[in-house]
Amino acid sequence: MISTLLSLRDGAGCVPEHRFVYGADYNPEQWPRSVWKEDVRLMREAGVNLVSVGIFSWAHLQPTTDTWDFTWLDEVMDLLHQNDIGVDLATATASPPPWLTTAHPEILPVTVRGETLWPGARQHWRPTSPVFRRHALRLVRQIAAHYADHPALVAWHVNNELGCHNAYDYSDDAARSFRFWLRERYLTLEVLNAAWGTAFWSQRYSDWEQILPPRLAASHPNPTQQLDFKRFSSDCLRDHLRAEREVLREITPDVPVTTNFMVMGGTKAMDYPGWADEIDFVSNDHYLLPGPQDRDELSFSANLTSGISAGRPWFLMEHSTSAVNWQPVNVAKRPGELVRDSLLHVAHGADAVCFFQWRQSAAGAEKYHSAMVPHAGADSEVFRAVSELGATLKTLAPVAGSEREPARVGILYDWPSWWASEQDSHPTALIDYRQEALDWYSALLALGIRADLITCRADLNRHQVLIAPVLHVVSTGLAKDLTRYTEQGGHLITTYFSGIVDENDHVWLGGYPGALRDLLGIRIEEFGPLLPGDTVDLDNGTTGSLWTDRITVTGPDTKVLARYRSGAYAGRAAVTRRPAGHGSAAYISTRLGVQGLASLLPHLLDAAGVESELPRPLRGLVEIAVRRSAESRFLFLVNRTGETLSACGVEGEVLFGVTDADGILSLRPRGVAVLRQPRP
Repeated sequence: MISTLLSLRDGAGCVPEHRFVYGADYNPEQWPRSVWKEDVRLMREAGVNLVSVGIFSWAHLQPTTDTWDFTWLDEVMDLLHQNDIGVDLATATASPPPWLTTAHPEILPVTVRGETLWPGARQHWRPTSPVFRRHALRLVRQIAAHYADHPALVAWHVNNELGCHNAYDYSDDAARSFRFWLRERYLTLEVLNAAWGTAFWSQRYSDWEQILPPRLAASHPNPTQQLDFKRFSSDCLRDHLRAEREVLREITPDVPVTTNFMVMGGTKAMDYPGWADEIDFVSNDHYLLPGPQDRDELSFSANLTSGISAGRPWFLMEHSTSAVNWQPVNVAKRPGELVRDSLLHVAHGADAVCFFQWRQSAAGAEKYHSAMVPHAGADSEVFRAVSELGATLKTLAPVAGSEREPARVGILYDWPSWWASEQDSHPTALIDYRQEALDWYSALLALGIRADLITCRADLNRHQVLIAPVLHVVSTGLAKDLTRYTEQGGHLITTYFSGIVDENDHVWLGGYPGALRDLLGIRIEEFGPLLPGDTVDLDNGTTGSLWTDRITVTGPDTKVLARYRSGAYAGRAAVTRRPAGHGSAAYISTRLGVQGLASLLPHLLDAAGVESELPRPLRGLVEIAVRRSAESRFLFLVNRTGETLSACGVEGEVLFGVTDADGILSLRPRGVAVLRQPRP
């Protein structure tokens, strides 16, 4: 879909051409017309073939309630088309204009404390506001009708980063919609009361109108109410996506529709696996977060985006050429990192590489956010790097349209477990679900082993090893799936605080880890969370933090792979593995960190015979990713170090990279190489 996006509107008889989409958000309304022709000239110089336009243009397109102005956008669309640059046209609904919020302040979101979020930034609208929905869809209909036949239009961009700033709204509109959502989910109050456990603290409801969002309360709000409100809030944003999409499909049924997800960092309010089927192709925005695992996190997020997209190619809608503007300290990228970061997304399935934004703003809240054309102009290192990347993507055109080759190891990433495991009134408030999953991923990278980030919607049997860190929420169905997975030869690895509750956040009784207790062959009567700074030693030389468990081995065939050597549970099992059918199920009861997991993983992976595909000298120093087409296999090698590495022993036609005088592939510091091999 994405690699042929630019051919979709070329007319009858067009032969789709595989190539990468390359471009940026383009905001010409921020600049005088005299700049536009220069923009397009530089776009062609850089190799740009698509831009996203109109994202924050509502106030320009509809200056008042009953007036419309498309003249400036007509001019921009025509100019782009004349220069063979396609347009991913936004519906412009991300930020309502001042005239709308002045006339209808009831569309503004309300916080958990009852405070109104006022205009002055962006996304100041309630996902459940019928007034906002009416005005937004009117705008979408006007734009779609006006540009339905414009030859520059190649895709629709619904809203922008849905839920980035307004995912949780506690207004009266939200309360009414929440009650409607709950009626559809539970049908009767009796079922809801049972699911929410309202016998506790005299919370039993006798009328639907008594139910509210989990607003600021005197103590911990009902945990199932909190979990359902998270589900509801994600569904409301998805419903808005559907509403805009339906208008677009009615008017332009042949133009694909997408919206940009935010699979990055701590963005967890949107259940993206449940959104993926609503759009024609998955798009994502990603920005590096500071820290020692920054590039591992980039790889992790790109990998997870591919998992959400079910392995199909996806669209990198936004990332940065250099520094962002919203961190406490905004560090510029070093030479080579712009290309490496971009190609790392490509390695994990991106068929489009786009930035925020084309030209760096001179005013506004994001004026210090980097762009393809920086404040310094085209005579700059950033623009030269941007042009170099455009040429590289043309060289890598054979890769476009290929899918990621499944890895033997899968890491299960589950939104309900993420939400529920980090709620209040738990054994510890220090659990970081995403960090635990990232640690496992980084440990595999340190061993040179490929892994796929997958969701519960995936076919688990595609992976010989399945790692499920902090799989807190386990329904009866998921427990059966995991048991079947191991019995059929899969090897499950899970961790502390897994299998504890069902989908209603009710504890599985009889001892922890509840739903997984029999499969793992262990029983835990009491958790042993650790205070900040406290650690425990294991007899395999690793050190644990955050959590310990008082494990009793119940399975006669359950093996203890490591024991606690210190702490309250010294001498007891810390890591176990039980044969199950043709597979096995292992349990790790403490947080071991990247180094500890890298030390333990070879012992856990040996049952499946999994090891690195890289030559031994490159393991841990180089990340490997694989995409494949019908005829070829494309090998991506990413240098994780600041040193030059020799990739001796890696075979294939070099599509991108440097070879020495002897023909040996050389990986520059923070560099990337791409090789083509015949597909087996």
